Amino acid sequence: MANKNVISLDKIKVACRDCSLSSLCLPMGLRPDDVDRLDAIVKRNRPLQRGDHLLRAGEGFRNLYVVKTGAVKTFTQTNEGDEQVVGFHLPGEVLGLDAIQDGHHGCSARALETTAICELPFDRLEDLSSNIPSLQHQMFRLLSKEISHEAEMMALLGRSSAEERVASFLLSLSERFRRRGFSATDFFLSMSRQEIGSYLGLALETVSRLFTRFQDEGVLKVERKHVQILDLERLGGMVSHPVNSERHRANPTN
Repeated sequence: MANKNVISLDKIKVACRDCSLSSLCLPMGLRPDDVDRLDAIVKRNRPLQRGDHLLRAGEGFRNLYVVKTGAVKTFTQTNEGDEQVVGFHLPGEVLGLDAIQDGHHGCSARALETTAICELPFDRLEDLSSNIPSLQHQMFRLLSKEISHEAEMMALLGRSSAEERVASFLLSLSERFRRRGFSATDFFLSMSRQEIGSYLGLALETVSRLFTRFQDEGVLKVERKHVQILDLERLGGMVSHPVNSERHRANPTN
């Protein structure tokens, strides 16, 4: 039986213009000839295995990274040496934008499962953006999205209950999977309950208790990392201020 975790390098090397993620990634809105110019600077890395580092906090900033397949978490370390998850990244999402200002990465990134990454040298991307207005606009759009996510998550999660945080997280994943052409109500979680809790500022026990409660109430069906949303409307009703939660964590709450 074929190993489902093996990624074909031929599939990774698909040109940007033929990539199924082009509507989510940097090529969005570019003319075909401009997509080819962007494609010429993209480096397609070998797959990362689960637990492999893509980058480490403190490294000098040289590249932006786009998740091609799989999933990546970004995290920092507390003074006690514990991991603090700050984001989960799915196919089509860009990592490294936060390092543009200071010239070094403020957090580490590690693969949550077998993952393939597209690497974009920032100096070449910057030069190309100055000659392609639509690419420059796309870069501004991504930076604006980063800022708005941070503001939204601080506003929502700074005052929300544990129930609302977990519901928001599941709704965010649902929407992000839908945008990629996958089921919005039937998916696998690549992250652990512990990592979800770290991201949402909740104790592991709180996350586990809420998953169990949502299942008992008929909102979810959960089998280890396999999640089925049985009542999407009811799950949405738990969130008073819906946001597209993708990256940032809450203040700790038990």
